[in-house]
Amino acid sequence: MTELAKLAWPDVVKLLEKGCAAILPVGATEAHGPHLPLDTDVTIALGMARRACQQLEEKGRACVVLPPISYGVAEYAGPFAGTISLSESTATSYLRDILLAAIKTGFDPVAVANAHLEPAHIATIAQAIDDVISSSSTEVVFPDITRRPLAQRLSEEFQSGACHAGQYESSLVLSDDPTAVNEDKRQQLPPVDISLVDAIRAGQKDFIEAGGDMAYFGQPAEASAEEGATTFQILADILVEGIEAQASPND
Repeated sequence: MTELAKLAWPDVVKLLEKGCAAILPVGATEAHGPHLPLDTDVTIALGMARRACQQLEEKGRACVVLPPISYGVAEYAGPFAGTISLSESTATSYLRDILLAAIKTGFDPVAVANAHLEPAHIATIAQAIDDVISSSSTEVVFPDITRRPLAQRLSEEFQSGACHAGQYESSLVLSDDPTAVNEDKRQQLPPVDISLVDAIRAGQKDFIEAGGDMAYFGQPAEASAEEGATTFQILADILVEGIEAQASPND
């Protein structure tokens, strides 16, 4: 698995000569319960991207993981300390410029591995990609796992909508960065069986209004590293399928 930030520029030239895909991990810095770190979404996005890149390299296709975006629209976690949210316009412009720069460099295709699921944040990704297409006529791969066909491949908790810092995300972090999880707290947390998706649709403005006064939803005590590994495989498969469907002219 190759990370762009660890390469020297002549190494990048060699990769581009082969035809090289690039994956941009996108997350957020926001509260994820009392047991998970603020960079949970970044950890998950990086985990997706690294595994997908590894799969592509094993198939003989050059690929790099770009440095992650660690900030996004995170208003729902706003009442909790440590959350840092961008405006929608800033998030859109920032992502658009990174994607355009990656395309200008010569990466093809460019894909987004997103792990932050707040609707306004996902809307900024969609808008940034629309802007990229308008200005460069280049498609960007973005498998939106909140869409039903992809969501149905993920866990029952994920599909329920009660999954912020719950079993789904806690399992992923346990799989990739177990020392970042406060296990004493995680194992003692009671379920919060409230669908954050439904709460957002009902007009609730933040986690507290939605009923998550500790910034988590779902069942974190049921998480396991084994489940996380299985989920990461699914997420990586989804990303690889999207990249392979976007055939490069160099292939």
